[in-house]
Amino acid sequence: MDVEKVLQAAVAATEAAGSEFSLEEVRVRYLGRKGELTKLLKGLGQLPQERRPSVGAAINAAKDELQSKLDARRIALASEQLAKKMATEAVDVTLPGRRPARGGLHPVTQTLARVEDIFVGAGYQVFAGLEVEDDYHNFAALNIPPQHPARAMHDTFYFADGSLLRTHTSPAQVHVMEHQGPPIRVICPGRVYRRDSDLTHTPMFHQIEGLVIDRGISFAHLKGTVADFVQRFFERDLDLRFRPSHFPFTEPSAEVDVQCVHCLGSGCRVCSHTGWLEIMGCGLVHPTALSMSGIDPESWSGFAFGMGGDRLTMLLHEVNDMRLFFENDLRFLEQFN
Repeated sequence: MDVEKVLQAAVAATEAAGSEFSLEEVRVRYLGRKGELTKLLKGLGQLPQERRPSVGAAINAAKDELQSKLDARRIALASEQLAKKMATEAVDVTLPGRRPARGGLHPVTQTLARVEDIFVGAGYQVFAGLEVEDDYHNFAALNIPPQHPARAMHDTFYFADGSLLRTHTSPAQVHVMEHQGPPIRVICPGRVYRRDSDLTHTPMFHQIEGLVIDRGISFAHLKGTVADFVQRFFERDLDLRFRPSHFPFTEPSAEVDVQCVHCLGSGCRVCSHTGWLEIMGCGLVHPTALSMSGIDPESWSGFAFGMGGDRLTMLLHEVNDMRLFFENDLRFLEQFN
């Protein structure tokens, strides 16, 4: 048995191995169950009795030496692979780091803050109110009779105990009138809920309602407030018109239209080719609503208005589909950062 010859061949194959896979093939070829050195060990029985100890010792020594060479080559291959990886994936530590993506406020949140800034600058307070209300504050205290369509199940989200998700932020005005005596200047922004969904409506949307109660308040004060707000909000001169309307909470009442920001009055799909877009409802606070909140209508008068925060956001940024603001497509929302 030429043990030395087999060992030299095994060592040469080990040193020539260029990967851990080929190195494993060498190990199996010489040290595996059917390997060359293993076969030599199994063939000891064919040798004369007196030669078996010396040849067996030589084979075991060859196996130990080969295993040592295999281990050393495996460590060398791992070091080579690590060095190559470090060379190809080297990082220039002098380069500036990657900063995390900068977030931003939702465009509707920005609009609500913009409206609040305008009115707070004019001396108004901000009161958000409750999103879950009772029937009295959401309807009865606003002079909405029991048979009014606004109370219908298909418009309002009711709970089993009779409470409901507020359909407007007007209940916040009632709470203010009940707990704060006039004079009052307050806006009430927040989320409201109705069963409605299309291009310009969503089941959850935002409203900003305003209330002013003082002595001698007239419709002229309301018109001046609305005109000043529109000019400050859009930062350009847009035509306004007041159309007579009816709201249980106010009398007289009006709906306010602004010149279409998309077509500037020439007519387009967004304004249904009328040149106008409705932005709010308003009017003088109904004497009955004042009385129900403990305010003497003979001594005090006031006006109220309500507008949609989402609709104002659409108009400000000239977006024609309100649902885009709530589909959470970052490609769309990042434009407003």
